[in-house]
Amino acid sequence: MATSEAALQVLSGAGNRFFCSDPCFNKSKPLISFKGELDRRKLLNCPRMIQNFKGHAFKGLNGASHGKTTIKRLESMSCKCRQVESVDGVIGEDVNRIWVKGKANDSTSVKINGTADGPNGQDLDIAQQLNRKKEGSASNDTFISNGTTNDSLRRVGIDSKEDEAWNLLRESIVHYCGNPIGTIAANDPSSSTILNYDQIFIRDFIPSGIAFLLKGEYDIVRNFILHTLQLQSWEKTMDCHSPGQGLMPASFKVRTVPLDGDDSATEDILDPDFGEAAIGRVAPVDSGLWWIILLRAYGKSSGDLSVQERVDVQTGIRMILRLCLADGFDMFPTLLVTDGSCMVDRRMGIHGHPLEIQALFYSALLCAREMLAPEDGSADLIRALNNRLVALSFHIREYYWIDMKKLNEIYRYKTEEYSYDAVNKFNIYPDQISPWLVEWMPNKGGYLIGNLQPAHMDFRFFSLGNLWSVVSSLATLDQSHAILDLVEAKWADLVADMPLKICYPALEGQEWQIITGSDPKNTPWSYHNGGSWPTLLWQLTVACIKMNRPEIAAKAVKIAEKRISRDKWPEYYDTKRARFIGKQSRLFQTWSVAGYLVSKLLLADPSAAKILVTEEDSELVNAFSCMISANPRRKRGRKSSKQTYIV
Repeated sequence: MATSEAALQVLSGAGNRFFCSDPCFNKSKPLISFKGELDRRKLLNCPRMIQNFKGHAFKGLNGASHGKTTIKRLESMSCKCRQVESVDGVIGEDVNRIWVKGKANDSTSVKINGTADGPNGQDLDIAQQLNRKKEGSASNDTFISNGTTNDSLRRVGIDSKEDEAWNLLRESIVHYCGNPIGTIAANDPSSSTILNYDQIFIRDFIPSGIAFLLKGEYDIVRNFILHTLQLQSWEKTMDCHSPGQGLMPASFKVRTVPLDGDDSATEDILDPDFGEAAIGRVAPVDSGLWWIILLRAYGKSSGDLSVQERVDVQTGIRMILRLCLADGFDMFPTLLVTDGSCMVDRRMGIHGHPLEIQALFYSALLCAREMLAPEDGSADLIRALNNRLVALSFHIREYYWIDMKKLNEIYRYKTEEYSYDAVNKFNIYPDQISPWLVEWMPNKGGYLIGNLQPAHMDFRFFSLGNLWSVVSSLATLDQSHAILDLVEAKWADLVADMPLKICYPALEGQEWQIITGSDPKNTPWSYHNGGSWPTLLWQLTVACIKMNRPEIAAKAVKIAEKRISRDKWPEYYDTKRARFIGKQSRLFQTWSVAGYLVSKLLLADPSAAKILVTEEDSELVNAFSCMISANPRRKRGRKSSKQTYIV
């Protein structure tokens, strides 16, 4: 309890405060302030002189220009930052590395403990670009000298795609207070409307962050984790209503605004969106879950466990868990969410208990349990977490799984069973089985359905939910192999000319009109309604590596390499076989670029996938076995005080 109170003191301003000052302005400002009404434009600000936005060309291999313009990074002419300890003695850490410039041509990187660590951010970026060019040149020379001419040319072509992808990924980096903080959603110079594609989305940054981790570039991920954590504590209100504490933003933007009292100077601020400005005004349920997964991956990849051990980070984890584990009216262990609360962020009939959210929820619970520091105040939370893990895994494996055998059982279901021993617990009507499913289901293979509610089973195949169920061990070993068997059996439907379908099949006709509200962006076989998303390559790769079947992912990557660079890295593809670039698809989509890079890096070093994979531990297996052997339809009564796991 004492730790939680100390953390609240830090968040409320009683602990350390971060100040950014500039000698040009002769003043200092607190980086975080919680006095009176919260003003987003004054939170997390860093006064500095900002250069004007300038367009510059995308750089390809060896610096060749592709003739595309993009927004140049905000660069600081002068930014001095320091941390001041409060009299309360609550010791925190810097939000990120803080670059302090002294004399001309003299710069050092200073951490809170005062140790110097390398050159300034701009010099470091230049050095990294030079190193990348040298590495790329050496790599090409090696391939040419070690293979036949044809193989060498093919290898150089692939390398050029990877080099181009790395250049594009680095072009998308956003800096705040002189340090990299994330990547924007898209750098499409051909688009006349930016909308929110110039913001840093939490879910979109995950493949970017993983790519940087696999490359050994940890600072940007650390900065992202800690800055988004600070945004978590903001007051979030829409129409006089505030959601629960612990909600992470869907996205945030680094804005440049005039500095108070000096119209000739500007400052950077972080402006988050918790769903108040999003299309449909839906809160992002998956943001906090992805944040926990990335936090664990950072610790495993970098070996730096100090970040997850920080008081404010531990508090952030607990806030997310309490929000997700809060009691409600629901009878199921799955998370109840609205439509559009995850990657499928428009109305697509996934409201209720969508598989994607449940897979991320299960994965985040396992990751959080691994990172939570043991203390007296966390015993109840860990107990609730363990209970939910067992109940959730049982529920998904038992009721979401479908293969030919299960489909035949549903076909023979009796309905209107009022009994504690009912077989058809959710009163599913056999007529819900669509003709397409009977023909589509292979004899070998199966998958987890998209959603389950009373009298409703969503039989659509959702790629992300199924793949992450494999990665997180939410699916059993046999189920995981069966999911990959189905992907292979239905390759022409799920992969075709560009991996990977976000869901299958598409909603069409009257069903599309009713469920989507005749959404002109989610027309059949487009966008979320059966569109193909290259970013899903990295989830497919992790799942295949975990199951020791990397050849499936390698085959999908080769298909993507045939055209993704030529097509300018689109956000998604349309039509059944992904023949067309999406009608409203952004080009140079960052997570399309990052997803490809993560797949290539993991296929080159499969052991690196361990930073994302979670294995089911023996305690959960034993508890699950006890539940299966016991009668799950046991007689009702008062809960035993000795009961550890509940359904």
